[in-house]
Amino acid sequence: MKVLDTRLPGVKRIEPAVHTDDRGHFLESYQARRYAQLLGAPVNFVQDNCSHSRKGVLRGLHYQVRHPQGKLIRVSQGAVFDVAVDLRPDSPTFGQWEGLVLEAEPYAPRAGYAAAPSQLWVPPGFAHGFLVLSESATVDYKCTDYYHPEDEACLRWDDPDLAIAWPQADPILSDRDRQGDTLKALQRAGRLPVTGTSLADA
Repeated sequence: MKVLDTRLPGVKRIEPAVHTDDRGHFLESYQARRYAQLLGAPVNFVQDNCSHSRKGVLRGLHYQVRHPQGKLIRVSQGAVFDVAVDLRPDSPTFGQWEGLVLEAEPYAPRAGYAAAPSQLWVPPGFAHGFLVLSESATVDYKCTDYYHPEDEACLRWDDPDLAIAWPQADPILSDRDRQGDTLKALQRAGRLPVTGTSLADA
């Protein structure tokens, strides 16, 4: 198993060990003690989510304000371009983004891709979203806090100040995501995530 730092402090790409033979392959997608060691502190997951979408769908960029969620993300079917945006006001990378491709199956290394199915750890205090690259994709993610619909906020996917390099310029969006706010507007409204000193700020 490999853990790779990204450009954003706290956001990590995890490459689980994959055991392959003529029957197929096996991997351990989560184990509490091992992941506590990998991430530097215990993480308490309270909710598992599963999202299935067709090609060209963009979901995001979502986060919760007073109940920020850490997310351990993996793709169980298909491929997505996954994005995290740092919304921690005191972070040196505030307003910066990281994007990488997550795929379900092991594959040969190539530019922008890892050599095994990757997971992405996104700590509390980040907005998160993804764009489906394959004909369809299933995204599974574990969350460190419960979903509070009244607390959710949406950062505009095409905020010009963020300049995220999405692989598709005209994605399929929900009405809610189409009406997301810019980072500047969320700052003015006091709608950035509230995080304390914890693994969220690692």
